[in-house]
Amino acid sequence: MRLTRNIHIESASACRRVCLPNGVRPKRTAVRYGVPKPIQASENPMAGSSGLEEGMAPFSMAAVYAQSELVPVETSPLATEGGDVLRFGDTSPIDTLEKLDEAMAKMVESQTMFAEFTQEQVDHIFHQVALEANMMRLPLAQFAVQETKRGIVEDKVIKNHFASEFVYNKYKDVRTAGIIEEDVVAGLTRIAEPVGPVGGVTPVTNPTSTVIYYCLMALKTRNCIVISPHPAAAKCSYYTAEILRRAAVKLGAPPDCIRCIAAERSVSSAMLTHKDVAFLWATGGPGIVNACYRSGKPAIGVGAGNAPAMVDETCDMRDVAASIVLSKTFDNGMICASENAVVVVESAYEELRRCMEARGCYFMNEEETEKVGGAVINPEHHVSNLVVGKSALEIAELAGINVPDGTLVLVGEGSKVAVDEPMCYEKLCPVLGIFRAPSFKEGVTVAQQIATNGGLGHTSILYTDPKNVDRIAEFEKAMPTYKVLVDMPSSFGAIGDVYNFRLSPSMSLGCGSKGGSSVSENVGPQHLLNIKHIVERRENMQWFRTPARIYFKRGILAAALSDLKNDTKRCVVVTDKMMVKLGMVDNLKANLNALGIETTVFDDVTPDPTFSCIYAGVNTMKSFEPDTIIAFGGGSPMDAAKVMRLLYEHPEVTVNQLTARFMDIRKRVAMFPKLGSKVHTLICMPTTSGTGAEITPFAVLTGDDGRKYPICDYSMTPEMAIVDSTYTMKMPKSLTANTGYDALVHAIESFVSAYSTDYTQALSIRAIKLIMGNLKIAFDNPNDSVAREKMHNASAIAGMAFANAFLGICHSLAHQLGAEFHIPHGLANALMLSHVIRFNATDAPTKMATFSQYKFPMARKQYGEVSDHLKLTPFDAPLDAKVDALIERLEELKKEVGIPLSIREAGVSEELFEMKLGTIAAKAFDDQCTGANPRYPLIGELIQLLREAYEGPPRPIQGSSISGSMSMSFSNGNGKHESMESSNEEGQEEPSAV
Repeated sequence: MRLTRNIHIESASACRRVCLPNGVRPKRTAVRYGVPKPIQASENPMAGSSGLEEGMAPFSMAAVYAQSELVPVETSPLATEGGDVLRFGDTSPIDTLEKLDEAMAKMVESQTMFAEFTQEQVDHIFHQVALEANMMRLPLAQFAVQETKRGIVEDKVIKNHFASEFVYNKYKDVRTAGIIEEDVVAGLTRIAEPVGPVGGVTPVTNPTSTVIYYCLMALKTRNCIVISPHPAAAKCSYYTAEILRRAAVKLGAPPDCIRCIAAERSVSSAMLTHKDVAFLWATGGPGIVNACYRSGKPAIGVGAGNAPAMVDETCDMRDVAASIVLSKTFDNGMICASENAVVVVESAYEELRRCMEARGCYFMNEEETEKVGGAVINPEHHVSNLVVGKSALEIAELAGINVPDGTLVLVGEGSKVAVDEPMCYEKLCPVLGIFRAPSFKEGVTVAQQIATNGGLGHTSILYTDPKNVDRIAEFEKAMPTYKVLVDMPSSFGAIGDVYNFRLSPSMSLGCGSKGGSSVSENVGPQHLLNIKHIVERRENMQWFRTPARIYFKRGILAAALSDLKNDTKRCVVVTDKMMVKLGMVDNLKANLNALGIETTVFDDVTPDPTFSCIYAGVNTMKSFEPDTIIAFGGGSPMDAAKVMRLLYEHPEVTVNQLTARFMDIRKRVAMFPKLGSKVHTLICMPTTSGTGAEITPFAVLTGDDGRKYPICDYSMTPEMAIVDSTYTMKMPKSLTANTGYDALVHAIESFVSAYSTDYTQALSIRAIKLIMGNLKIAFDNPNDSVAREKMHNASAIAGMAFANAFLGICHSLAHQLGAEFHIPHGLANALMLSHVIRFNATDAPTKMATFSQYKFPMARKQYGEVSDHLKLTPFDAPLDAKVDALIERLEELKKEVGIPLSIREAGVSEELFEMKLGTIAAKAFDDQCTGANPRYPLIGELIQLLREAYEGPPRPIQGSSISGSMSMSFSNGNGKHESMESSNEEGQEEPSAV
């Protein structure tokens, strides 16, 4: 058996909608309608003996729950296509035995048709349906929580995204139709045939993501599938299946390739034994899995797990605590592979407990454990339906115990693995058992007993030093499970392709014969295929990307353009009318004419360019047929030029492909084509110092709905950037301030990004120092050419950093503030930056970014490093004081360059702000920039951030001003630019950038 190992990463998930049993609702707090004061160490209920009081999360969980409303989002156009309107809340019309017979008769006909499809047809349908599921990830998550009253919307978004993006990426090149392997030399040909029609049974815990996964696997293998949903998730399951069916049929799939039946017991039971169902696939509890196997049909049934996590004394307890909390809180524990009990070596218990308490775990006393155990496990020794997918706070209230606000996981100590010990059962909620063991060997025995108690064949986890190969082998040999995970959060590790990239991604985890399943691996397309073998007789036999050329210095335009002399014939200049009016384009045209390059100007780029603007530019290019494009101006012309080039060369690319979000740029559903077939050189030349667009693969466009869409792909990176500050000398003061602050946000967000590296952080710090030392000078003295050049360089350097590290929620929020209230982008960033820093600067976030290299919360420490580089406090000052000093300095800089201190001051009325607040927060959560933020936000937290930013600057973490402790200088009065803009020329010791 190959063991799965990887560095663990912290996840991101999200907002809770509180739904207690019997109509009970959580208490509302005043926090919902105002700004809560930050939690002080003395007030923090989760502090105490942990020694980690500083940086605890400042947001009240009760407030987050109270604010976590379901915000309506756009659904698929397929819901209304053809006049047959599909609404959430509809139930399947296949609700009688007669209608089931009719539906299956039609499906048999469709299966016959589907079996004749070619691999190319199948792959096209597979890709487009995966894209549709990807685009619908948020509405489907909301529908699932709304109907089932379980789980967390934002975590279900991740499940839906995983079921589409990761699954598509894994299987997009797998051959599943016709000849899948042909070895002429060896004389072997393998031919794939579908097993269907397939009957698929889906659970309440992962309703929409499992339907997505089932449907994609069926389409990839040319199988028609009929979904039988859990009764508590019938509506969202039907909606999901029908949307995917419509997407497939639109692309030429047979009309009855996907169907979903009503959750009527008689119909569901009849489906399992129906004569036209050829194969059964069930994900759920033991009852439905056993029913599938008893049907007499070929079947795959996967179900219950009871995963133990063994922790020995040799591992980093902080990493272990972060990993367990990440996993156990994901969708409130509704992954069958999540940890249900921790077995820890006695000598490591106290340290593990301290670290877990610091991450939001509440260790219950004996009486509390007994109450919670009785609420979670029913008399039949199964998990109670009342607690599945509920939060720790809800379960505590149900059990009648009081826990601190902010509790994420309830931990109860078990005495022994026995029938009457609730802590040793599968719980499917954020309740965790913990067992002590005198030694590693005895701990392995306890873990083996727990896995045997309802988790046979499923998953077990070992946390140990990776060098302990003997212990890993001992644990693997003893565990009665077919997935043995080493050093990773189980919820993510077991589903595959997140913490180990050889374990196949799946929403259906096989338990093997030990667990009563026919497969012991993650279910994939190979399990839905019959393989015919034709045998002839034979005798034996990570990245950093920038433009290829970056030219920088005042007055270098002519020299830089000389590169075009031999290979450029026709050039389109993309700019705006202001650049033409100011005469700035004339000099550019003169230089191009001197090189004999025929030139035309497209000057219809508007601020916040729309797709209409883009297509107008594409039409100009179609008629002129350029081989070179020069984007000249601020961020808007450069963003527009990148997308114009893409659509000029590849008009088949759709808006959905451009705007599809991704969690990992290498695994995205919508792949961008390679560029250069018509335009061999894209040159970006900025006339403002802020966007960094001359360096990056990013563009931001405004849709017809007024929403801003960040678009990113490295194919859009310019071939050349010309960074000539000559053209920035005429910038108005307000533009200087806003664009300069935008560049500052680029540098700071890229420094703390979950995707940051040694390479990007060094650039981020240099850009921060240049901006902090020169923005005020450029603002006060617009003709100061040195300050202008330093700011222009800083903008490009920050662009190099965030082109590779990406950004965060400051930009996610700024995109929506700009779209809704027409606030300039740089100003919108400035209004949010201090609040985002305050939000991110915690060692115990509610949720964390999901990225393999991001092991634990680092943002608080990294903001402290920025403060050290700027010399804002003594080097040995407390970390929170450093963060406070940074925030205070950023607020002071806003005053110095005339930037408003609040959204209210920026001219947004309170009535309009409150009306748009929920929409802004939901769209910001779904923004492409959100995924790289070090703290994965809940929608309720974004609402709270926006409300605080509406009123003014954030409160200090330590509750007191640290004015007077800053020692930063900007100019010595003789025109020399020192400290922040100069290198460490005198050899003083400088804090590391990493």
